[in-house]
Amino acid sequence: MTSTVLAEWAADLGLPDLSHDVRHATARHLMDGVGNAIAAARLGYGRPAWTVATALGGPPEARPLTGTQALSAPAAAFATGVMVHALDFDDTHAGALVHATAVTLPAAIAVGQERAASGADVLLAGAIGLETACRLGAVSPHGFHSGGVHATGAVGPLVAALVAGRLSRLPSATLVHALGIAGSSGAGLLEFLDTDADTKALHPGSASLNGVLAARLAAAGATGPSSVLEGRRGLYAALTSRPADFTALTDGLGTRWEATRIGIKPYPSCQLMHVALDAVSAAVAGHDVTASDIADVEVAVHSDSLPIVCGPNAGVAAPRSTYDGKFDLPWSVAALLHDGVVDVATYTDESIARPDVLATARRVRSVELVTDGPAAAAPGRAVVTLTDGRVLTGAVDGSRGSAALPLSDDDLTDKFLANCGHQPRAKELSARLLGLAGESDLTAVLDLAAALASSS
Repeated sequence: MTSTVLAEWAADLGLPDLSHDVRHATARHLMDGVGNAIAAARLGYGRPAWTVATALGGPPEARPLTGTQALSAPAAAFATGVMVHALDFDDTHAGALVHATAVTLPAAIAVGQERAASGADVLLAGAIGLETACRLGAVSPHGFHSGGVHATGAVGPLVAALVAGRLSRLPSATLVHALGIAGSSGAGLLEFLDTDADTKALHPGSASLNGVLAARLAAAGATGPSSVLEGRRGLYAALTSRPADFTALTDGLGTRWEATRIGIKPYPSCQLMHVALDAVSAAVAGHDVTASDIADVEVAVHSDSLPIVCGPNAGVAAPRSTYDGKFDLPWSVAALLHDGVVDVATYTDESIARPDVLATARRVRSVELVTDGPAAAAPGRAVVTLTDGRVLTGAVDGSRGSAALPLSDDDLTDKFLANCGHQPRAKELSARLLGLAGESDLTAVLDLAAALASSS
């Protein structure tokens, strides 16, 4: 069974087995996740989830990433998971279409504290979690999404269970049971796309909580099916609507690292619109163009992306909420043309209510892009027609920040510092996170994160 292969790999892996590139990629993604959580806390996101997490009770085992109060490890993982994903600014693996860090970092931070783990232990568990998330999603590319299920919510509990189990030093046989148990809590509906709800932000939190619980249940003697993945009533048979190829999970495991191919977002919005934003930027670059000059914008959009970022409301009416705006490609393109940037300030209550941006959004049209490969790795094309008759075109091979066009360490650090409000101690925290393997424990990292998050 593939869950056995996965469990044995996770149980046997050691830090010396990780190349420099894998260690560095893992540290980069954990750093990005921490920065996104800090930004969410500074902007006041995630308060309902935080309230619930603090009320769950339990022994004081771990602090949520941006907090000072110790909670039970499952509760802390829940709160951290919500905060990492709250802005939809966290990383995405293109082939898997999963937010790998959002279901890896919460369990690593929470159980790492509970077990008094070193930074090296947490880094190793983080690498295991990131790789597992990528491979589980790649088993059925877009298979969860096409059936209305959020892939991150579906595979996230298994990822968190493996991270928690490894930090708890569970043997491989127990990890198999943890995976089997976690599979029963895999979920996450995409119905929010047709409403003003932000339930998607809760999915990594619920996944992280359930994964930590699954590892604990397995350690206590509960059992789960080893066929949780490929069984006829397993995760993929139940929740995906496209074929599953389990060789994507096991081929090259431990030698070929998908964790080095996770994209880091430069925009706090759905990954599937990023390439359109880049193509429009390329079209108008070097031209003295204002939004009032725009007569028409045509963007080519991958067929799998269309129902997610070009829904019935997109470009017709103002976004129904700030979260809805993050999945509204026409409106986001219009905001880019008006403001010159798309950042966390783009998606505020005041910003989404601007009538001039909506008027421009109504001039943005999408056409289906015919191309091979996954939607999140698709090329982009935009044609901008101006009121004076000029036609500007832009084309990009992929979105900035993706595996094909990765952000440099300096670019990532700039994003992190911005998320931390450019506070003086943010540079210290970024250095500690990039050098996580040298930390004796998580205390300094958590203290700095909490201090930075408390400053609005």
